[in-house]
Amino acid sequence: MDVRLIEAFHAVMTYGTTSRAAEVLGVSQPAISKSIMSLERSIGFQLFDREKGRMVPSAEGQLFYREVEVSLASLAKLRSAAARIRDFGSGDLRIACLSAFSTNLVPNAIGDFHKSNPDIAVSFFVRGSSAIRDMVAAGQVDLAITADEIDTTGVEAVPFATVQAALAVNPAHPLAKKETISIHDLDQQAFVALAPEDTTRREAEALFAQHDVHPKIVVETAYSSTICALVLAGTGCGIVDPLTASGYVERGLILKPLTERIHFRTLMIFPPKKRTRMINAMADALDQEWFRFKAKLGPKPTDVPS
Repeated sequence: MDVRLIEAFHAVMTYGTTSRAAEVLGVSQPAISKSIMSLERSIGFQLFDREKGRMVPSAEGQLFYREVEVSLASLAKLRSAAARIRDFGSGDLRIACLSAFSTNLVPNAIGDFHKSNPDIAVSFFVRGSSAIRDMVAAGQVDLAITADEIDTTGVEAVPFATVQAALAVNPAHPLAKKETISIHDLDQQAFVALAPEDTTRREAEALFAQHDVHPKIVVETAYSSTICALVLAGTGCGIVDPLTASGYVERGLILKPLTERIHFRTLMIFPPKKRTRMINAMADALDQEWFRFKAKLGPKPTDVPS
């Protein structure tokens, strides 16, 4: 069956007359009548009874119309999907990030993206940086935010957010009384450290070595959120990403600015040579959300320019 014939029948059934159907479809009334007759010949039964120049839907025509409505709705969905693929390269978007951005920045950016692209389905994954990198390299994720210690071989990587670290302390910790913390204050302190491969830890260790400071590492972990939890439990103090720590501050954690600058740096990564308009639109939303986030923080030691 020719789809154009089906659409002509649907228009007559919807608008009641061949003249109105012709007007809506932008064709002549004879063309509509011819389409109806052609469709009737192809399906083998009458869709309309002709009564005194009027076309009255037959019982078979009424039944057929129900099926046509379902089919045309599916066809409209196919056309919409084709338009999305034409404009964006895909009908859905897969994004991943490390836990630091999973409860604030990235969800906000996805919300902004959805307002402009309501028909695009988004899948959101939260993983460690190495796992994220592997997912992007394998084409399982369209774009991602990850820490900068990853191997960028096989992915496209651009700098994203750079955040100045803070020291997390328990309210009962002696350092909680100080306004700012120097690297020298950490000498011989019980210390919850980031994983050895973390670039922020390596930056901190370079400062420790430069100033002959020796914190007592009691726990190592890959996540700032875990450091926050351990500090609240009284395990020690630790250098953390303030974005991650915000939820723990509400539970009593204290963040102290460091006089020596230590940074958390992140990357936005993509599969190589696969950036579509849709992926670029999501990347723009992430950039804009980070710009707004920095503006909220203001000129404080918890943020530096990207």
